[in-house]
Amino acid sequence: MSKGLADMPRHLLLRLEAPLIAFGGETIDNYGVIRDFPALSMLTGMFANALGYRREDSELHDRLQARLVAGARLDSEVQRMRDYQTAQLFESDQGWTTSGEPEGRAKSPSYTTQPDGRRSLTWQRYRDYHASLNVLVALRLEPADESPSLDDLAQAIDHPARPLFIGRKNCLPSRRLIAGWQHAENVLDALRTAQLPEGAGRLRMQWPEGEGVLAGDRLLDLCDERNWSSGVHGGWRPVREGSFYPAGASA
Repeated sequence: MSKGLADMPRHLLLRLEAPLIAFGGETIDNYGVIRDFPALSMLTGMFANALGYRREDSELHDRLQARLVAGARLDSEVQRMRDYQTAQLFESDQGWTTSGEPEGRAKSPSYTTQPDGRRSLTWQRYRDYHASLNVLVALRLEPADESPSLDDLAQAIDHPARPLFIGRKNCLPSRRLIAGWQHAENVLDALRTAQLPEGAGRLRMQWPEGEGVLAGDRLLDLCDERNWSSGVHGGWRPVREGSFYPAGASA
């Protein structure tokens, strides 16, 4: 017997849209690279911020991340841009860290003596961004009866404990994040049946393995889960990536 809508899992829909978005990947030296889809750790951090979790609440972060079942659909073309950043650092400079202790820089021949006698160097960084990206996220929490519930999470996203951003702190959402609810058999079905962008052509998606199969999709191993105690990413989880043309769209 086929399931009715009321018998299918309920998924929360989020609309991630902003002038600049950063779905961070592995940072390599001074290059902040991005991926096309949001990492599970990024969603966890954003939701934890909405719920009012503190940085030291590592067990709460880990549990929230473990419960997340989420996928994403790209509703606009991917446009990438690179921000070139510089900072003048002096040899005796110190800065505060998340551990609560100041950290300085070792003496080095890389420093250049300035007219005032101080020695400095110019630090260069490259940060990639998505420009004008529009992404639909479908998610649920498992087990559903554990706190926070999906309704608790939706309430927190609409009334967050702290300001929310999409990847980096300068990536502020340009619209309300909550985009509705979708009853669907799995994440893939939720992404395919949720409201489609007007005039949509081929739509790319990423979703967890075990949450549906699409003709022509591919199975990937993705490192996007964070150990919130150590602060580093590790391990791999299987995801699927694929695309489809909405009914009536030209291939």
